[in-house]
Amino acid sequence: MILLDGSIFGAKQIPFEEITNLEKNSPQLIIYAIPAMAFFTFLEIGYSWYLQNKNYRLKESIGSALVGFGSVGIGVFFKVVILYAAVWIYNLVPWRMEFNWWTIIPCYIVFDFFSYWSHRISHFNRFFWATHVVHHSAETYNLTVSFRLSWIQNLKIIFFVPVALMAFHPVIFFVVSQIAVLFQFWVHTEYIGKLHPVIEYIFATPSNHRVHHGSQEKYLDKNFAATFIIWDRIFGTYHDENEKPEYGLTSKIGDRLDPIFLNFHEFVDMAKDVRKAKGIKEKLFYAFASPAKIHERKQKLGT
Repeated sequence: MILLDGSIFGAKQIPFEEITNLEKNSPQLIIYAIPAMAFFTFLEIGYSWYLQNKNYRLKESIGSALVGFGSVGIGVFFKVVILYAAVWIYNLVPWRMEFNWWTIIPCYIVFDFFSYWSHRISHFNRFFWATHVVHHSAETYNLTVSFRLSWIQNLKIIFFVPVALMAFHPVIFFVVSQIAVLFQFWVHTEYIGKLHPVIEYIFATPSNHRVHHGSQEKYLDKNFAATFIIWDRIFGTYHDENEKPEYGLTSKIGDRLDPIFLNFHEFVDMAKDVRKAKGIKEKLFYAFASPAKIHERKQKLGT
């Protein structure tokens, strides 16, 4: 570690007055990538139509696109919020890193580690599940599913505070967060089979991620990794794709176009359950317990 001359650590604090310039120097990679994502999506639609695979449903795909447009718009707004928060944390610690592009690599690895845990917690805590369920509600599997990012997913930024505390430069942090999202675009397809075993062992490939979207019992709550599937192997949540997944939620919602419903139906259900629950303990259970345990409880009660 280079500490004395400050070439890596010991960077100067960033004045909040400089955030406007910082924002201008922070590329909106997701917006820049929209034309490429649109091209490959329409290419897949055409290929699907040619093969008559019927893995696109019109209402569902339009719903995915509407959710995606809303997510991008909200992301543009939250860019400033995230940058302010990142700068505030960056200025708190003395081991601030200088702006160096190569720090993208360690930042990405650390970011992906916490992304794994953020994603995993989202499957075992109903409140955070409600911020993620929209991504799992599609009953077909295609590139438009990658657009299904919750409009309130930014609540999960709390899980990435440890990454910010490591004091990577705020622009690096912001760029890495976007690359992590863009990486997940290509894994939402059925037209890429299993890749080389080494790639399958290290990365969250389309095959590995298809498992995550499967609703069969053996596939539930598996393969949480965003980029490096190695986290699932280490922490015991990995499952190989050995059967074609059945996509969607365990309780199917069918083809849905309304982005408001897609984003907030779980919150509505949660509010109803909490309102009916008796006592603080039961109300907290319906708000924050594992969705699987809540489903089991409701089955026993016949509700």
